[in-house]
Formats: sequence, structure tokens, C-alpha cells
Amino acid sequence: MDLRPPGLRGRLRRPRRWIAAAASVVVLAGAGTWTAVADDDAPPVHQADRVMAVNGVRIDTSYFTPDTAGRHPAVLLGHGFGGSKNDVREQAEALARDGYAVLTWSARGFGKSTGKVGLNGPKAEVADVEKLIDWLAEQPTVQLDKEGDPRVGMAGGSYGGAIALLTAGHDARVDAIAPAITYWNLSDALFPNGVFKKLWAGIFVNTGGGCDKFEPQLCEMYQRVAESGIPDAAAEKMLEERSPSAVGDRIKVPTLLVQGQTDSLFPLDQADAAEKAIKANGAPVDVDWIAGGHDGGDMETSRVQSRVRSWFDRYLKDEKTTDTGPAFRVTRTGGVDSTDGAAQLRGASDDTYPGLESGRKSIALTGREQDFANPAGANPPAVSALPGLGGSGLSRLSSLGVGVSLDFPGQFARFDSKPVTDDLRITGAPTATVHVKSTTDDAVLFAKVYDVSPNGTRQVLPSQLVSPVRVEGAKSGKDVTLTLPAIDHKIDTGHRLRLVLASTDLGYASPAAPATYTVSLKGDLDVPTAPGVSTAAAPLPSWVWWLPLAGAVLALLLLLTGRRRTAMPAPDPELAEVPLQITDLSKKYAGGDRYSVRDLSFRVEKGQVLGLLGPNGAGKTTSLRMLMGLIKPDGGEIRVFGHAIRPGAPVLSRVGSFVEGAGFLPHLSGRENLELYWQATGRPAEDAHLDEALEIAGLGDALARAVRTYSQGMRQRLAIAQAMLGLPDLLILDEPTNGLDPPQIREMREVMIRYAAAGRTVIVSSHLLAEVEQTCTHLVVMDRGRLVQAGPVAEIIGSGDTLLVGTASPVEEPIVEKVAALPGIVSALRTDEGILIRLDTDGSAERLVAELVRLEVPVQSVGPHRRLEDAFLTLIGGAA
Repeated sequence: MDLRPPGLRGRLRRPRRWIAAAASVVVLAGAGTWTAVADDDAPPVHQADRVMAVNGVRIDTSYFTPDTAGRHPAVLLGHGFGGSKNDVREQAEALARDGYAVLTWSARGFGKSTGKVGLNGPKAEVADVEKLIDWLAEQPTVQLDKEGDPRVGMAGGSYGGAIALLTAGHDARVDAIAPAITYWNLSDALFPNGVFKKLWAGIFVNTGGGCDKFEPQLCEMYQRVAESGIPDAAAEKMLEERSPSAVGDRIKVPTLLVQGQTDSLFPLDQADAAEKAIKANGAPVDVDWIAGGHDGGDMETSRVQSRVRSWFDRYLKDEKTTDTGPAFRVTRTGGVDSTDGAAQLRGASDDTYPGLESGRKSIALTGREQDFANPAGANPPAVSALPGLGGSGLSRLSSLGVGVSLDFPGQFARFDSKPVTDDLRITGAPTATVHVKSTTDDAVLFAKVYDVSPNGTRQVLPSQLVSPVRVEGAKSGKDVTLTLPAIDHKIDTGHRLRLVLASTDLGYASPAAPATYTVSLKGDLDVPTAPGVSTAAAPLPSWVWWLPLAGAVLALLLLLTGRRRTAMPAPDPELAEVPLQITDLSKKYAGGDRYSVRDLSFRVEKGQVLGLLGPNGAGKTTSLRMLMGLIKPDGGEIRVFGHAIRPGAPVLSRVGSFVEGAGFLPHLSGRENLELYWQATGRPAEDAHLDEALEIAGLGDALARAVRTYSQGMRQRLAIAQAMLGLPDLLILDEPTNGLDPPQIREMREVMIRYAAAGRTVIVSSHLLAEVEQTCTHLVVMDRGRLVQAGPVAEIIGSGDTLLVGTASPVEEPIVEKVAALPGIVSALRTDEGILIRLDTDGSAERLVAELVRLEVPVQSVGPHRRLEDAFLTLIGGAA
């Protein structure tokens, strides 16, 4: 599911896209080529990329299918606003591995698709998706309910979630949907209570590529509203027509609504309105409030995707026993992890959805009638959320009891409750009634409820949310019932509630003309408590139950296998100085239909830095796991310094590894983590060679700091230092440069070279071919589990068909043309260094040199000219 969370935002490259990413899935915002998509050990998935001509535009699609015969239920997976089909590829692959035929696409105006952005218009994006469903109905891999009607579900986040809802309302062939952090009524979301949500709207337009990337009528509408600061009836109608609410009475399919608690763009009331409408149609509806949202926080991606998969298993595969989860679930912050300061999340649930008004409780407020100003130009504005900067984590801080909002003196009124005598959990949308009077005809107020500490020194705005309201006819005074933001927040005993009405807010358009507002209370603050929602008990640590059992099982295994351990193959004295020799190694996983590794043989000598290369699915990780005794091969042999490798083989003490990623205790320093790790091995402290390993890793003064303060590069180097403890003779590193920036990658390269320089051996698996070329002395290239080529880097790179002829002086173009016309020459190109010549299969360097001398070319040198990337793609047939 594409929610464009902070992790994905960091991958966007252009500055404009960085801002777009903050909005994340913001808003409102042919014959195909088949390739195998798979991790080393995962079942293969087939992908076909096609550009389809539909409704006058070209839509870029990818189709993922399982590697199993038969027909499968289909899933359409939509991306977030400003993104493309590539953003949901990982989820598409996972669903395909689970037995679904998955179609992803870039919506018109995004990715490689053409057309103008129509904000999920019924005659634009919705019509495009209906054509995609037509296409699915024609595929032999898709299960059909009847001719032309595929069994199909839809999922996606924000923009992709809205298209799922809209298509379900327009096309009866959709069978189940799972939209996330999206809108029900786009007009209500961007113009709540008649107030323009200016920052989110601006981010939305920027994310779409600028106003001219939208349909003309949408661009004109945005410019009109942005200039006036007031949404008009035509603008509201235009957005309503593109909203799921316009077809709400026609959405009659099982629906899983996932909505974010930290979301000032599409708050929880959007999902609440959707639940009411779809439930009224008689369809099953579950609601899940996650910890994250467009303003940041934890998106709970793994859990949510698992629930979406269960939802489709139940309603697309018709697996009636599948547990789809509770009718309502909300993620709550259950304190702070003392080791790393992260919020601990726990789920609370109910077998019915309580809505936003369940279990109301009245909280008396006190406060006199108050005057406050709307300043000229609405500046300075109060600050609640920071739209577009979700990664700043303000909403998450508020869940941890840290106040980060800002109200300016003289620009707000406040009313306080008495301290609560018992813990109070607010789940839903509080309400209050106030009397508003203004020196102008209209007033715009921003209502919010704070959680105030007992001594009054700290106030927290739950989820950083406010409710704007436009009060028309306020000059003569008017009673106004405020519906405050829907939240799930605990008020601790002794804390107070504070209702604040401010005249400005950073995220919204306020009147530019100065005015004075007068506000008084007309009733209590009513808060919903949802008494049926219960928080799951914190589970006991897993070791409480598994440790004794594991101890007993381990003791039994030691007894049963002790005799077998003594029967290991004898060491081979001829290989005593050879770090690694692999002979005819093979492995097929249970249930798989192909070998992950097949008949693999190669040898590694002392002092080498060996690069293990291959595309995804080549068998690299499987080979490394067998090398370390983590899994057992089906055939063949691995010998390290002459000793056969088995689980627990003593020779493995001479092997250091960094394969699955290292886990560190974040509150301890780097040195303390390494010392604790070495103590756990049970080996003498002097054997650790800690200082030598640290000198090679080059961590310097950082060793004394807590690991939680480390950058990603420092964590990687600490992990390498851990692998080097004891100065093992053979060091194995799997993707050691993942997540590092170029300077950090260079440092990691130097670490590996320094380590091997003392006569030890390093094996590194990496996808960064340029780094491998600079770091490694030797290579092993694998593809589909088999050895393709092994040897020195220079030999593998130099085995190409392109030569660089260095010349003592520049060569004129006529001479180059004569060289290109020679027999055995495919092409010749003049360069600053000389001539770049490509030979055909009949060409040879010796004959070339003779011809060049005949043509009086001042030859100074002749050598191969090919990058490792070129050699690698040639060896694996270009299928990397």
C-alpha cells in the first residue's frame, strides 16, 4: 500500500518531489516484457510491463502473477498522489506471491502515463480503471465471476484509496476494497466548514507538478480559491463530484477502512463518514485507526498489509475461516521503550465500530467572556500541524506528551476544566457550544482541545489537530456548536482539558482584514469515550515461555546429535591454508520447483577481497547462509580451511559475518555493545582483539556515545567491527553499504581493503558494481543459482570486445573512418585518449594493431575498455 511515508519520501530525488513527498499520497490529491521478480529465497513472481491506450491517454501498467498455474483473484493497487506504479511494486509482489494477479498503474499525469490530472474524475481516472478491469477480464490468469467480470479487489493509500472507493461505486465488478488514509468528501477535506486548507492545497498542486498539469477547470478553480482565500459554491461542487461520497449509496462491497490518527489532511472523520454510508448499504465494513498519517508517525505498514491480505483472502478467495480482524481497531501509544525512546504501540479493539460520538461524557468548562484579535494579514499565525513536513514528527511527539503547538497572546480565547479525578480516554470527536460575536460580518475560528499538565506548565495538542469554522453573520452574535477533531487520547488523572479558540492557523486561510472576536461559553465540553473499546493486555516477553522449552529441546538435541557431531568429515590437510572451497553445492527449498543454488563450485585464497555478484534470485544469500552453517545444503561440500562446514562446526570461529544485519542495544555505547557481544561468545576477552578491529573500522570517538545517536554509516561500521571481533581469517559481508551515502560507502570500502591487507580474506555480496570494481580483487558471478564466471576482476572486465587504443597525438577523423572500415571492426570512435574500437567476433587485437601501424596511427597503448557493469550484464544476459 502506497502511503508515501517518510522512508519513501527520502527516495525522491528532485527538490520539488521532496516537498511533494511530504504530502505523500497527498491528496486529493501492448505486448509486455516478462521478467522474474524474486528475492533469493522467495517464490518467483512474473512481471509484465505494458503501456495501454485507454480513453485517449496512455496508461503505464505492470502486471504481477504468481508462478503457479490456474486462475487467480485480481487486485488493482493504486499509488499515492505525486507517485507512480513503482511506489507499490513491493506490495504487488507480496500479493502475487500470496496467489493474486496484481495490476499496478500510474494514474494519468503521473509516472510515464500521459494526460492531465483529473483528481479521480468519473470520466477520467475512474473511467481509466474501468478499462483496466476490462483488460483483467480477458487474462487467462484471472478468476472470473462471469464473462467480462473478473474477481477483483482494490487497495491503495490516499489518492489510490479514493480511486478504490470511487471505482467500487461506479463499477459493480469490484468485489472488495481496502482504501487507506484517504478522503470521503474532498470538498470537506480541503474546505472544512467553509475554511480553505491553503497549505495542504498548495502542496497538493505542487505535488501534481504545478497547476498546468491539471485539467484546466481544476487549475482555474484552485487559482480562484487560493487568491480569494474563500472556497465558493462552484469549487465545492467540483470537488464533491470527484469524491467517493458522490457515489456513496452505490458502494456495496466489503470495505476495510484504514485511517491515520496523525493526519491534518484527511482526518478520522473522513473514514467515519465512509463507514456510515457503506454500512447503510448492507456491506461489511471494518475500521482501523493507525498511528501514522499524512503528518508522519508510524504507518504500521507490515501489520496493515497483512490485514489487507486477510481481507482479500476472505472476500476474494472466499476463505470463510480467515480472521479479518475486529470491526474496529485503534493503535494506542503504550509508553516509551527505555532502550531507544521509541513509542510502544498497542492495539485496542471492539466488535462494533463505535463512531465518533459513543459514550459521551460532559466536562464542565470555566472562563469569562473573552475578546481577542484577528491581526491584519492574519499574521503571525498560530501553529498546530506543519503540513508537508510530516517527517518532523510533531504529531508523534504529541502522542508522547510533548507540546509543540503555538498560540500567540491576544489572538485566542481559552476555557479550562477542573482536573480530572480519573484517567479519561477520549475516543472520537468532542463537541462544545460557544457564542461568537465579531466586528466583521464573518469570523473564522480554529477550535482545539489541549491536554494540560497538573501544574499548567505543559499543554499537548493531541495529534496536532484543529477544527476550523467559518461563522457567517457573526456581527450580530451567533451560537455555534463546534465539532472538534476526532482523536484517541488519554487524559491522565490530575490533568485538565482546555478549549482554545484561535483567530489564525498556519495551515489555513484566515481573513486578511483585522477584526475583534468576542467568545463566551454556552455549555459544557462533551467528550466521547467509546467504552466498548478495550486495549489488549501487554504480552509477556516471548522468552518467558520459550526459553525453558528451548533449553529442554536444546539439551535433547545435544544428546541425540552428540554422536553424529563426532562423525564429521575429517579435515583435508591440502586445504588447510585455503580460506574457502565450495564444491558442487546445491540447495532446493521445500515446496520450491527450482534450485536456489545448483552445482556451485569456486575457491577463495588468502588476501583476496572476493565480490559475490548476481541479480535478485541468483542464490547469493542462500550460498552465504550455507557457508555459515545456518542452513544445510542438499548436495556438495563447503570447506573452510580444510574443515567441512556443518551447523556449529568449530572452524566457524574463524569466520566473521554480517549477513542479516546487526542488532545493537541503543542505550549502550558502541564499545559496550561490542564487549557485551564478545562476552556472549564465551571466549576470552584477550581473543577479541577489540582495539585492532575498532582501528580498522575507524569509528574513533563515536565508540563512547550511545548507539542511538549513530548515523546509518556509523551503525554499519559498528556492525562490521562486530563481525571483525577476534580478527577472523574469513570475513563475510552481505550488502555492507546498504543505506550509506557516498562518503560512507568510500569509508566502508577502505575498511574492507585494510582488513584484507593483513593476509585475511573478505567475501562481499553487493549490488553496487562500481564499488565492487574498486574494492574487490576477485569475482564470482552467479545467475539462477549457477556459477557464470569466476576469476580476477581485471580478467573478467577485460574479457570484453571493446578496446581503447591510446595514441601519442590526436587522430584526425578521416583516419578514424578508415579504422572503422577495417575487417573485424564494428565501430571506431575518436576520444580524448585515442580511439575506442569495438571488435566483432572475427576481430583480434593482434590484427588490429598491425592494421593501425599500416595506417600510421601513433599507437601508444592498447587495452580493454569495459566497466564491470558492462561485463556483468553481458555475463547474465542483461537481466539484472
